[in-house]
Amino acid sequence: MSSRQEAERLDRDDPLASFRAEFVIPDNDLVYLDGNSLGRTPKATVARLKQVVENEWAGNLISSWDHWLDMPRVVGNRMGSIIGSLSGEVAVHDSTTLNLYQGVHIALALRPDRKVLAVAADEFPTDRYVVEGIAHDLGLTVRPLEPDIDLHDVAVVVRSVIDYRTAEICDVKAFTSLATEAGALVLWDLSHTAGAIEFDVHALGVELAVGCTYKFLNGGPGAPAWTYVSENLHSQIQQPIKGWFAQKDQFDMEMPFAPHDDIRRVLLGTPHILSLIAAEEGIALSERVGMKQIAAKGQALTAFAMQVVDHFGLTTSTPRDPQRRGCHIAISHPRAKELVADLATHHKVLADVRPPDIVRLGLSPLTTRFTDVWDGLQRLSHLISG
Repeated sequence: MSSRQEAERLDRDDPLASFRAEFVIPDNDLVYLDGNSLGRTPKATVARLKQVVENEWAGNLISSWDHWLDMPRVVGNRMGSIIGSLSGEVAVHDSTTLNLYQGVHIALALRPDRKVLAVAADEFPTDRYVVEGIAHDLGLTVRPLEPDIDLHDVAVVVRSVIDYRTAEICDVKAFTSLATEAGALVLWDLSHTAGAIEFDVHALGVELAVGCTYKFLNGGPGAPAWTYVSENLHSQIQQPIKGWFAQKDQFDMEMPFAPHDDIRRVLLGTPHILSLIAAEEGIALSERVGMKQIAAKGQALTAFAMQVVDHFGLTTSTPRDPQRRGCHIAISHPRAKELVADLATHHKVLADVRPPDIVRLGLSPLTTRFTDVWDGLQRLSHLISG
């Protein structure tokens, strides 16, 4: 039976409830259900940034580059506890869009005889735009990713693990296996996956992936994205943007370009150190809690949310099977945009809208309370019923 009393009981029994206190939360009454777009601010991030600005930047000045230079790999290594990667397989750098661009080119160079790219017509916009732009520039064909797609002439498929609208999780292992049998590569987008559900790139056969750090990893607005390339492909990485941070002898500036033989091949220019610091603190917090515990809390939150959805007679396109959904809930309503605006303006609920008709409620395991789920859906239900 769904009720606010049940939500309060779940909050009391929540083994991760204490971690909410590790975030800066100025208004404890605000119902924040948009952590799948921008995670909250860890207190450790505020303290670490202050230390870096005052001591490493202001105090040590340029000498701090002695340990800053390798931060994309240092922070990348922390992603192992989040996605199952090995040391040296992830670099944290640049943006998801740029990393997708690089990743598609890496895959194309590995399949030079194939001239077809595949992406779903309803994939996240930046993924589609990158694929379409590369195809236009190189004279390639884009094939819509559909259930019966023929992959035997496809070089690379770009696909999200979790649907950004409905939270549906695709069968990564089965699809990767299908693509591999057909000779195609898959570039997986883990933007709604990393920090939300358990994921193991090696157990699932994933060789290429990208993702962001500002959602469930709480890395901050505009935090750098990351690129994962399986170690067996490192020496074969070819991508079109050549920058000096990929150069093997970086400070032998008269030498022609000769890239590293590892993940540093994807690096470009000078990294954004303060953003990397913030991303590292967010990742470290999830690492300390553990993805098994975080995923369990996420499933508990979405399971309760589905009960509340039924209690209020709302309509959802989010899968009922807890193994097939991520950490957000999609409520369908033709006035979605108006409802989200009204929730924020008059009811202290921050959610977001995905056109044409989805109210999307993000449930971030480290900061979202079960009472937030109840209160947010109750207030949404009252708006809908008038």
